[in-house]
Amino acid sequence: MRPDPFSDVLQFLIRPAWFTVVFWLLLLGSAWLARAAWVRDRSQRTGYDMGRWLLRLLVGAMWWQQSLWKIPPNFDGLIYWMRQEVDHASFALQSDFVGGIVLPHILVFGTLVYAIEVAIGVSLMLGVWSRGGALLGALMAINLWLGLYSAPGEWPWTYMFLIVIQVLFVFDPPGRSLGADALLRGRRGRDLGVLADLLS
Repeated sequence: MRPDPFSDVLQFLIRPAWFTVVFWLLLLGSAWLARAAWVRDRSQRTGYDMGRWLLRLLVGAMWWQQSLWKIPPNFDGLIYWMRQEVDHASFALQSDFVGGIVLPHILVFGTLVYAIEVAIGVSLMLGVWSRGGALLGALMAINLWLGLYSAPGEWPWTYMFLIVIQVLFVFDPPGRSLGADALLRGRRGRDLGVLADLLS
């Protein structure tokens, strides 16, 4: 039987695993933060803010879901795609780095990739430090775009569109709409300090 997006989503949401519970907690946390921002700040009650919240939630869910096939210490899928980068990267420097440094130390780099993708997913789903999460997402997407540019069956524009979405989020942090960033900034956009302001 061919899968369809609706049954795939349903299966993902009811799968009996620890990461399903965590995903539900992230969804509920996102909804709770959205409601808190909605109640606290009347300016957040717009279709624009609701749309940004939904888009941010979907992109964050994508990063979360993609992290699941990289859970340490099983890196088989990640190793396969890194070998694709070795064979099909746009530049020899990237190919040599992945083949000579990353793959021989996959436990370190695989764990790092997993942690970064989880951080991006959590950042975007909750809208916390969303500019920083989006910047990490853009860098990861650029790596994929360059590393898999000529891989068979891959469409480079897929990664370019992901880059575009993430860069848009960097310029216009989506957590400021019904997210933790909106709550942290407060109604008057109070000064959070330079680093916090850059991230959120």
